[in-house]
Amino acid sequence: MLTEEMLASIKKVEATRQARLGMDLRKMTADEKDALLKEYHPDYKDAGFETLHVGPNKGEKVPSELRHLLEGTSRVLGKDIDLENPKYDVDVLIIGGGGAGSSAAIEAFNAGANTMIVTKLRIGDANTMMAEGGIQAADKPNDSPAIHYVDALGGGHFCNKPELLKKLVCDAPGAIKWLNDLGVMFDKEEDGTMVTTHGGGTSRKRMHACKDYSGAEIMRVLRDEVWNLGIPVVDYTAAIELIKDENGKVAGAVLQNMETNELYVAKAKTVIIATGGAGRLHYQGFPTSNHYGATADGLILGYRAGAPLLYADTIQYHPTGVAYPSQIFGALVTEKVRSLGALLVNVDGEAFMNPLETRDVTASSIIRECSTRGKGVPTPGGGYGVWLDTPMIEMIHGEGAIEKRIPAMLRMYLQYGIDMRKEPILVYPTLHYQNGGLKIAANGMTDVENLFVAGEAVGGIHGRNRLMGNSLLDIIVFGRNAGQNAAKAAKETTVGKLTLSHVDAFQKELDDAGIESDCVSPKLLPDYTRKVNQ
Repeated sequence: MLTEEMLASIKKVEATRQARLGMDLRKMTADEKDALLKEYHPDYKDAGFETLHVGPNKGEKVPSELRHLLEGTSRVLGKDIDLENPKYDVDVLIIGGGGAGSSAAIEAFNAGANTMIVTKLRIGDANTMMAEGGIQAADKPNDSPAIHYVDALGGGHFCNKPELLKKLVCDAPGAIKWLNDLGVMFDKEEDGTMVTTHGGGTSRKRMHACKDYSGAEIMRVLRDEVWNLGIPVVDYTAAIELIKDENGKVAGAVLQNMETNELYVAKAKTVIIATGGAGRLHYQGFPTSNHYGATADGLILGYRAGAPLLYADTIQYHPTGVAYPSQIFGALVTEKVRSLGALLVNVDGEAFMNPLETRDVTASSIIRECSTRGKGVPTPGGGYGVWLDTPMIEMIHGEGAIEKRIPAMLRMYLQYGIDMRKEPILVYPTLHYQNGGLKIAANGMTDVENLFVAGEAVGGIHGRNRLMGNSLLDIIVFGRNAGQNAAKAAKETTVGKLTLSHVDAFQKELDDAGIESDCVSPKLLPDYTRKVNQ
């Protein structure tokens, strides 16, 4: 039930709606954006970060919740692991069954490698499935990879690794063709031309979508291709530690059955980490739009093996997460809603910013509106939000536009008695994307030989802020890239004697630094158990 205060605010939104149609809202200057971010964005809150005491990134700050896991106790310590008799022996071992892992598996298999996916849930249980808005690619006559590069570079605060960003944008048109050829049902005009729209921070309409379930459609096709090719998938089994050989090369992983807790050894010539994000760590107490398994496992595994992190101190808070109703608190409200014309409006019915600023700027503006300016709409749960004025979409595009373009969003809200065609929806930033991750070269390999990374576990592609649509793109571009190069490296690799000595060495570093931890990592799954006083 909407509160009286919310209903009164909606009347103000309705009263100002006609005047807001066609409103040309000014975009902020670079100086205004910098000042806004420094004061309101969570990445700038010192209390949310701690300094690493050991490892390749010693002395750098990371989110507090991540620091505890990176410097936690390995799950294999004190366990009797039989490295001499592996249960699995493959060329390419892929850890993670989302879009990046599946893309990698398809390409590795097609390159002739004996390939296996291991995933702690099921194939497809990943953030890829949750992605809604679309995938970027400069494949229209008025666009180019160079323009895409400049947009993403500016959006990433000029911190993107040039060689990674170049690969992302140059391989993008080919990625769209690859997906289309596999059977992804992109939105198209009657003549077959792909429909493209704007996203925040884009100077061209290059967002390709499958209505507002783009990630689910892409994941459906990738999962089916993995199954069609007969690539083995070991479900409900987590990788809890990487294995190296006596020469220091990554050579497999220790696996844990999520149901029985049995431990297995998987030997491999190369390993690809495709474990996704960290939203379920709930940095700084934020809600999250992420899938249940997003607990930063790959960062912990790679870091203990000696792979450096890059930009681990930067997180993307999607500006429009659900603020009400509480049953879907934190769920993603796709940026496509704003690209279709819905404006962000405060408690008094005022549009307070251009809706297609970059995500970090938009999130910070909403936080400012709800805090310092006191213009947020109170929610029954004690929080605040601002209105996303969705009825504007049908005023702009005609009746039926919402059901045609964002049907999943419409259905989600109708389940709770909210018709976004007739009334605005309440939003607030939600923890959405891990901008930072493991550092890789353009071939997808980390500083540790034969350890590759793809997808959200990579750092550097997006700099310090990601533009909409570049994540679905990077899981395809860098997933395929990792699969191709891991298969190539596997052909040139002979695995030596398996060892977990690096785990003991990391623990010694912790002991020498005086770090005592009751945290066992990787976390694997979030804990939402209610703590009841005895």
